[in-house]
Amino acid sequence: MTSRYRSSNPSEDLNSRTPRRRTVVKAAAATAVLAGPLAATLPARAVDQAPAFLHGVASGDPLPDGILLWTRVTPVPEAIPGSGLGPDTEVSWTVAEDRAFSTVVAKGSTTATAASDHTVKADIRGLEPGTDYWFRFSAGGTDSPAARTRTAPAHDAAVTGLRFGVVSCANWEAGYFAPYRHLAARGDLDAWLHLGDYIYEYGTGEYGTRGTVVRPHAPAHEIVTLADYRVRHGRYKTDPDLQALHAAAPVVAIWDDHEFANDAWSGGAENHTEGAEGTWSARQAAAKQAYFEWMPVRPAIAGTTYRRLRFGKLADLSLLDLRSFRSQQVKVGNGQVDDPDRTLTGRAQLDWLKAGLKASDTTWRLVGNSVMISPFAIGSLSADLLKPLAKLLGLPQEGLALNTDQWDGYTDDRRELLAHLRANAIRNTVFLTGDIHMAWANDVPVDAGTYPLSPSAATEFVVTSVTSDNLDDMVNVPQGTVSAVAAPVIRAANRHVHWVDTDRHGFGVLDITAERAQMDYYVISDRTRRDATATWSRSYRTRSGTQKIERVYDAV
Repeated sequence: MTSRYRSSNPSEDLNSRTPRRRTVVKAAAATAVLAGPLAATLPARAVDQAPAFLHGVASGDPLPDGILLWTRVTPVPEAIPGSGLGPDTEVSWTVAEDRAFSTVVAKGSTTATAASDHTVKADIRGLEPGTDYWFRFSAGGTDSPAARTRTAPAHDAAVTGLRFGVVSCANWEAGYFAPYRHLAARGDLDAWLHLGDYIYEYGTGEYGTRGTVVRPHAPAHEIVTLADYRVRHGRYKTDPDLQALHAAAPVVAIWDDHEFANDAWSGGAENHTEGAEGTWSARQAAAKQAYFEWMPVRPAIAGTTYRRLRFGKLADLSLLDLRSFRSQQVKVGNGQVDDPDRTLTGRAQLDWLKAGLKASDTTWRLVGNSVMISPFAIGSLSADLLKPLAKLLGLPQEGLALNTDQWDGYTDDRRELLAHLRANAIRNTVFLTGDIHMAWANDVPVDAGTYPLSPSAATEFVVTSVTSDNLDDMVNVPQGTVSAVAAPVIRAANRHVHWVDTDRHGFGVLDITAERAQMDYYVISDRTRRDATATWSRSYRTRSGTQKIERVYDAV
């Protein structure tokens, strides 16, 4: 059995906010001396132990015969993320059938260099489908922690069930990553989906902290350069709960805006000042390079995260990139949201998505979707709730009922996609969404204005944030206080919305059988505590053939 390392991104591997911008950013912040901020990304033991695997190990993008492995080696103490320092270092990997590594099925090595920030990817092939494996890396006599991964089922396998963790929006400064810890402890995940905002780009205290930074970012300034993005990724990868989840199951990840800058689009971002922070093209390129260095993601097309994975005959998963190709967001109320020349997906990606959904022969068609596709109107909220909700969603605070950063701002793309589902009788399409720091269970109507007389073309499960601010955080009240008032109003104005929780942090667990796809929603007790507990909150499912959401009163 053989394996090989690939530094390229072969196309054959897969089927083909909120706060307003500061007006002035000191350019010096982006070119500051790196030593102090960079050192903060590593645990203290880095200074006296090298080589070391201080950022954990990870796997991702499972295939029936393979898996993508990742690590980052610190060859010498000064070779901290973003520094550009440190010697070329041979890193080997071993894949085994058992945790004791007594039955090795693949091994190999490559050279980690400063050019890739000493990150390593190994694209392992020749594995058995639907199988658990264990892997580890080694360098200079030091072994990394051992980790579990799992390949996807065979292409034509009659899979009886799949289970995925689902998360989004993890702001380091706002709290600890207890949702990751609770998902890691389950031991029953085929994979976990990260739907965007894996990192945040803001400087310390600039996003969702209300003056209380639970733990500071590194670097302390807003990230702009390649070194900055590498440092920030390195900081996140030191989190023990995130490391534990990466070591427990493979991840399938897409990006949203904060991997770049708030409300990013193809030509810029709300949180980018052209000139003072360099050019957008350079910043975007730096963010993408760091992302692909630090994440176990195997792009089918270089420079984008849209791709498709298959899990036997039960489900395929189309993963979207809704930042690289989109037109700039527009103001509400001027009619431009309906402009057919504006796009969220880009023409090529939308055609790829439509073709994949039509050609799919699986029971379920899952879509990893970073911003909500279901239409949303605010309704008649009181002023004290309307303003923070508008801020959270990036809306004008006078309360115009539209979020132009979501599919609501690009209605022609949405209309074309939903019409395609209806015209081709494409059933069982389920959008899996993050971004807005709230949990939702939605039908996706062809025409929200006439729903429920208008048919539902698909369903959508939106997961809340891991730590990023939601409504109760923004108005500084106990969990559940705002949702008790806001949720009924939101549902009254949006009849396709079966449930919304505006207040809590947590994660989802998606369980799929041939008969139904069910999302179990879990919430954590306190994002500011390392030992936060997790509690089941609610469950919703869509039964095969219905294109409708219904409540379930027990978790799977």
